[in-house]
Amino acid sequence: MERIKFIINPSSGRQSMDRKVDSLIKKLLNNGYIVGKYYTKGKDDATRETIKTCKSGYDLIVVCGGDGTVNEVVRGLMASEKKIPLTIISCGTVNDFARYLNLPRTINGIYELIKREKIMSIDVGKLDDKYFVNVAAGGLLTNVAHTAQPEMKAILGRVAYYLEGLRELMVDKLEPIEVEIKTSEVFLKEDILLFLISNSSSIGGFKKLAPTAEIVDGLLDVVIVKKAEIGELANIFISIFKGKHINHPKVIYFKTDSIEINSKNSIAIDIDGEYGGRLPAKFDVIKNAIEILV
Repeated sequence: MERIKFIINPSSGRQSMDRKVDSLIKKLLNNGYIVGKYYTKGKDDATRETIKTCKSGYDLIVVCGGDGTVNEVVRGLMASEKKIPLTIISCGTVNDFARYLNLPRTINGIYELIKREKIMSIDVGKLDDKYFVNVAAGGLLTNVAHTAQPEMKAILGRVAYYLEGLRELMVDKLEPIEVEIKTSEVFLKEDILLFLISNSSSIGGFKKLAPTAEIVDGLLDVVIVKKAEIGELANIFISIFKGKHINHPKVIYFKTDSIEINSKNSIAIDIDGEYGGRLPAKFDVIKNAIEILV
C-alpha cells in the first residue's frame, strides 16, 4: 500500500483534525509513501472523489470525518468497479463505526495500522440504491442528526445530539407509527416508536444498542421499540448501556438478511446520520462488500 489518498471533511474536528492529519502525512511521506489529500466542500463530494481515487491507482483511502463522511466514501466504493481498502481517522461528532472497530486514534497507532496492512472484508447494508455501514433508522429521535445545529455540534460534539434528543422528547408528542414488517422469518403489524436496522452494535454513541451485531455475519440486526409510555422508555434507555434493553417487553430484536417495512405514515429514514428517503423501504445486506484496515 504505497499510494494513499486522504479524503477529509474539513468541518469535522477542525484544528485538532488538521494537526493530526498533517502529522500523519508527514510521517508517511518520510517513510516512502505517496500521499494525496482531498478536502470535501459539500454533500456527495467524498463519493465522487472516492470513485476517482479507485480509478487512479491508489492502494488505500483514509477517511477523515464522522459517520456521514464514511458513508459517502462507502457509496463511492460500491459504485466503483475496482474497490480499494479504507480506514478511518475519527474526526466527526459521532464516530460509531470507528468506535465499533476500535480503530486507533493516535498518529503512531494509525501509522502502524497502515504499515501492518491487516485487511478485513465487511458487510454493507443496502436501501434501494443507497448503502450504510452502520445503521438505517426511522421514528423517534432519528432526525436528531439533521436538526442539531452545526455550530452546536462543532462545539459540544456528541453532547449536542443528546441535548437535541432531550428537546425533541420534551416538545414532541410520542406519536406511534403503524408499520408492517416482513422478512423470511418474521411478519409483524405493530404500532412502534422506533426501528433500527443495524450492521454494527454501536449506534448513536451507545456501544450495545444492537448487542449481538457483527459486520461479518451476512445479517442485519433489527431493533424495534413498540408503542410505550415515557416511564417505559426511560427503563429501556437505562438498559441500553448494558445491552439489556432487548429483553424489555416493549422491544423486539431479531436478525435477518432482508427486511421490508411499510407504513401509511410518511416516515423519514436516517442512514448513517444522513437523510435516506421515506417509508416504505426494503433493506438488504451485501456480504463481504468492502475491505477495511483493522
